[in-house]
Amino acid sequence: MAKERSLRIAHLYPELLNLYGDSGNMLVLRKRLEWRQMACHVDEVHVGQLPSLAHADIVFVGGGSDREQRIVCDSLQSARTELAAFVEDGGVLVAVCGGYQLLGHSYTMGDEEVKGLSLVDLYTTRGSPRLVGNVVVKSRISSQPIVGYENHGGRTHLGAGVEPLGKVLGGYGNNGESGEEGCLYKNVLGTYVHGPLLPKNPGVADWILSRALERKYGDAELEPLDDTEELAANQYCAELYTQH
Repeated sequence: MAKERSLRIAHLYPELLNLYGDSGNMLVLRKRLEWRQMACHVDEVHVGQLPSLAHADIVFVGGGSDREQRIVCDSLQSARTELAAFVEDGGVLVAVCGGYQLLGHSYTMGDEEVKGLSLVDLYTTRGSPRLVGNVVVKSRISSQPIVGYENHGGRTHLGAGVEPLGKVLGGYGNNGESGEEGCLYKNVLGTYVHGPLLPKNPGVADWILSRALERKYGDAELEPLDDTEELAANQYCAELYTQH
């Protein structure tokens, strides 16, 4: 009899960090596990609570406004040591937009430089104009381009040892100049891609799940799914977003 497998996700502050439907990413991860006969447990961490990562396989941090991002950053400083240990132990952490900026050493809010969590060697400054629009990214973690929507005033700069999520084929990415989008560090994925990220990017969703399964069970194998609709949406967006 095959060993039953399951994953547990810590979803941080969904009431604050749900810009452009970021919480929809939880639905995708849950369903893609359920379709493969695996259980998914989502633990929501709300304002006033601190995450307990002892049993977490995946941590998800969405995007929010500056005010909401500051509240979350202040709350997570108390959990920074546990988060850093989780990351360095190969824990899977996915962070979108404002959550992505929190991963670094600092980010600029108005005229103030705010201390980040220093989980990844990166930092974010403020720029003008805002970088807004559809985005397409070629990444090694997905056989299809990553497609979505970006809207950020931040300009994120990666440290020398941090790999970008991918190369920008359409849109702006990290700062509108480097031609790079997002970051990959150990099993951390940071990105500015909203939309939400995962419904039209099944390759990214399965990369996240496979990394978590590899860490927990030593086996990253995932049965293929019928992604006809998801891939059709992905292809349509990729073609549309790269038209000039």
